[in-house]
Amino acid sequence: MDSRDISLVRANFRTVSYSAHSRGKLTNAFYGRLFGRDPQLRQYFPAAMDVTRHRFIVALQFVLDILDQPGAAEEFLEQLARDHRKYGVQSSHYRPAADALFLSLRDHTGESLWTPALDRAWRGVTNLIADAMIRGAETDDMPARWEATVVGAHHLLDDLTLVRLQANGPIPYESGQYVPVQIPQVPKVWRYLSPAIPSNPTGELEFHVRKVRGGLVSGAIVNEAKPGDRWQIGAPLGGLRVDYESGRQVLMIGSGTGIAPLRAQVMEMAKSGVNPQVHMFLGGLFPRDLYDLENMWRLSLINPWLSVVPVAENAENPWWHPEPPPETPPGMHRRLTGVIGHIVASFGSWADHQVQIAGSPEMVYHTTETL
Repeated sequence: MDSRDISLVRANFRTVSYSAHSRGKLTNAFYGRLFGRDPQLRQYFPAAMDVTRHRFIVALQFVLDILDQPGAAEEFLEQLARDHRKYGVQSSHYRPAADALFLSLRDHTGESLWTPALDRAWRGVTNLIADAMIRGAETDDMPARWEATVVGAHHLLDDLTLVRLQANGPIPYESGQYVPVQIPQVPKVWRYLSPAIPSNPTGELEFHVRKVRGGLVSGAIVNEAKPGDRWQIGAPLGGLRVDYESGRQVLMIGSGTGIAPLRAQVMEMAKSGVNPQVHMFLGGLFPRDLYDLENMWRLSLINPWLSVVPVAENAENPWWHPEPPPETPPGMHRRLTGVIGHIVASFGSWADHQVQIAGSPEMVYHTTETL
């Protein structure tokens, strides 16, 4: 697509999605056309569609934002199609979906504003979307999903549970990636979790799950997960990894259960004799939130390339959790108090390091801006 076509579709999309009401009308029209053409497609979607509608708009906006980056939109869409295989979606579904999107945009824009140039530009975009997603769905040779059985659910905190599962075969994720999961308590709703241990031939998995306020799935996992539950695991996604070829040292900053993808990577690295130096900062709101500190400390004892610094925003636990702060293991860097981004930045410039940040969106944003 040329720059004029890209500018046209971006401007038009801003017009038709400028408010929550307009976005709602657009997604209603899209899904109405899609399900009206093939009612069987409705079975692939959850009963409540609010999250699905929001994600559809976010994904479409992202595609438009990267259209001028060669190959970026295609790569994203191919991965999206591979991810959608877990729902049972087939490659044959994407062309009708692209047509439904095109017609919904045309009707939502209005005949007087839908020019031949805009028609051509949107047709190019919807064809690109369909072609890339069909290609992604048809070229993935991994299973669409695996089954895994919960073998342990351990409450580390009142709102945080460590779940161990045994899959029916090895799941070929790379340490640092995340996987979609579906639990029996909330069918047809998928959430993304990062395994906290490396992939292994026996199919063992471990997730650290914290209950999010209003979180349908996280609340069900923390409150109800039990041995014997059968989970569905989708194909792995993401590209968080250490670049060994660069020769640069690594800075890892994790907060709360965000340590999971970092933890999996350093456990994987511990299998190798030669690694770059890794400086890991483990954070939490209160000292009690440093729930995996002892494990990381033990890992650092036998791997001289790994150093671990604990950080808590508050020096003491809150009054409703009056237990004393956990003791810092002997030989470990003393626990520091403050916002983790500021603490890390106080050590100096990390510009020559590979940097990985994992945690809540607010923590990631603040730490990135601070660095």
